[in-house]
Amino acid sequence: MNKNSINLSWSSARQICIVKTLANSGHYPTRKSEKEAWFLSPLRSETQASFSVSLIKNLWYDYGIGKGGNIIDLVMAINNCSAHEAVRRLQEKIQFSFCPEKIIQKKNSVQIRNVKVIKHIALVEYLKSRKIPLEVAQRFCQEVWFSLNKKIYFSIGLRNDAGGYELRNKFFKCSTSPKTISSFIRGFKRLVITEGMFDFLSLKVLKNEIFSSSDIVVLNSLGNIGLIPEVWNSYSEIYLLLDNDPAGRTATQQLLKKFSNAIDESQFYFDYKDLNNMLTHERMEK
Repeated sequence: MNKNSINLSWSSARQICIVKTLANSGHYPTRKSEKEAWFLSPLRSETQASFSVSLIKNLWYDYGIGKGGNIIDLVMAINNCSAHEAVRRLQEKIQFSFCPEKIIQKKNSVQIRNVKVIKHIALVEYLKSRKIPLEVAQRFCQEVWFSLNKKIYFSIGLRNDAGGYELRNKFFKCSTSPKTISSFIRGFKRLVITEGMFDFLSLKVLKNEIFSSSDIVVLNSLGNIGLIPEVWNSYSEIYLLLDNDPAGRTATQQLLKKFSNAIDESQFYFDYKDLNNMLTHERMEK
């Protein structure tokens, strides 16, 4: 290194923005929300994005191989190098790669303005397009008005266990902090795990007998799998109803290994991406 180089500490290296680092190598997100960005994995070949980056925590996770970590771990994995070599490589790009996490979080913070019964005609029509009866959505979700970047929006909201909301309307999806799972624990011996709110609502429509006789957990993000407690081993059986895509299948395999009582029930909608695609008859392309 030359005499003008920066002596980069380990803690400073971990703050370097993963998204910017990937962009500098020609990797760009295929989709992005307020909290996370999804990429085609830089570690292997794939056709559907299953590499997730948390925009708040600046951490990555590759669901295809079940590994993740910070920016140093990523550079080590991409370049097959040591941690010291990874920091050296990061130091060479330090001038444009730091990620001001606190500024990002403040700028893009979702502020809840009002929560009420779902009645707005736009949301009612959106539910119709997803084949979800209004009375079903009204029972488990709310109409949530919120501000984001000085603009006001409204959406269907599913409350999570920490008091935050998963927010969906026709044009976008986002969530509030804190982001975690949504649990509907009613004392049954069977647990059902779905990936998102519309899978949860679709289960009510498609398989009400299972819905009405099971405890249910909505992950809200595959990144929340790590929040699943070992106590769930006490259920007689756990039905897994995750997406039929690489990330969903990898997560299903992780849960099958973690819980001996887990059963992959995705064959119920084997020709569809998820439960709501089945409900709306949107088949996957073969």
